[in-house]
Amino acid sequence: MNSPTFTRAGLFRAVEVALTPMLSVVAGFAVAGIAIVLSHSNPIDAFVALFQGAFTVRRALPETLVATIPYVFLGLGLAIGFKASLFNIGGEGQFYIGALAAVVAGFSIHGLPGIVHIPLTMAAGMMGGFLWAGIAGFLKARFGAHEVITTIMLNYISFLLADYLINNHGPLSNPAASAPKTPLIDPTAQLPVLVSGTRLHLGFLLALLAVPLVWFFLQRTTIGFRIRAVGFNAEAARANGISVPRTLVLVMGISGALCGLAGAVEIMGVSHYMPATFSTGYGFDSIAVALLARSNPWAILPSAFLFGAMRSGAGFMQLQTQVSSDVISIVQASVIMFVAAPVLVTWIFRPWRRPAPPEVAPGPTGSEREAA
Repeated sequence: MNSPTFTRAGLFRAVEVALTPMLSVVAGFAVAGIAIVLSHSNPIDAFVALFQGAFTVRRALPETLVATIPYVFLGLGLAIGFKASLFNIGGEGQFYIGALAAVVAGFSIHGLPGIVHIPLTMAAGMMGGFLWAGIAGFLKARFGAHEVITTIMLNYISFLLADYLINNHGPLSNPAASAPKTPLIDPTAQLPVLVSGTRLHLGFLLALLAVPLVWFFLQRTTIGFRIRAVGFNAEAARANGISVPRTLVLVMGISGALCGLAGAVEIMGVSHYMPATFSTGYGFDSIAVALLARSNPWAILPSAFLFGAMRSGAGFMQLQTQVSSDVISIVQASVIMFVAAPVLVTWIFRPWRRPAPPEVAPGPTGSEREAA
């Protein structure tokens, strides 16, 4: 008799879990709207301009897709770490190191056909990110150092390392350039453009391919099972013969490899060289991408697309309405806050919530009543 109740309760819970990220985005835009009002501007005009800048003006959609690409790779990388209960916030640094490794492979190797040079350059970026994140994984596994602290410090080291290598006639600087930057990568290492007249490149298809591959890796492979087991309960995983330290190092390495791939693809598909100040917050924004998607690889794609649209449309919004593009940071920060506190979202939107039917205990049978 209780199965319908449990079914309805489970269905309600599933709907609530699916709606919470969407409601978090709505609440994030509401907070940003309040900030716009306090700055004596019209939030409707600002959000309309944001939409236009992301989708309807000339070349807006291809630019939104270009901005989405690194968010997909970075979001997938961070989501893998979250699956093992590792809060890798070093995506920005791993993005830098992957870009550095890719640019070296791109301009220092010559004479290879594109079908070889492109995978080699991408592999260099992935290896750079793997090794860089693996440092934090090793420190966590061997000494218990918290990955939040170590990845933050590694972020700063990567920024300064790039500055040393590219600025002030560093080992990777281009002496013929007027501004500090590396030499251009070879044409054979550049990702081909998908749509003529735009910057949309092959990395978009690679990002789409990465989503099912990461899902398959997590859900259908032995390593993926070990990652999820360690994330669910490390002590139980250890008791069942899973090497927790080895898994932690591997998880951080794989997470960093995807973040490094994001940097490599950005070099190969967009800039074709690396300036001294390369990334503008992709790695940090991707923490929100992974949290909003609840570390679900399939949900990473719409989450990354949302953040890519906000990033792409922010400049047009500022140009049209004089509302600072920094308002997008308010949206992102608010989304993180609401995703981290789903009870708060439920409380805010409680008029839309329908409680599950109360459970009714079965009454006594006829024989029980006679016995009483």
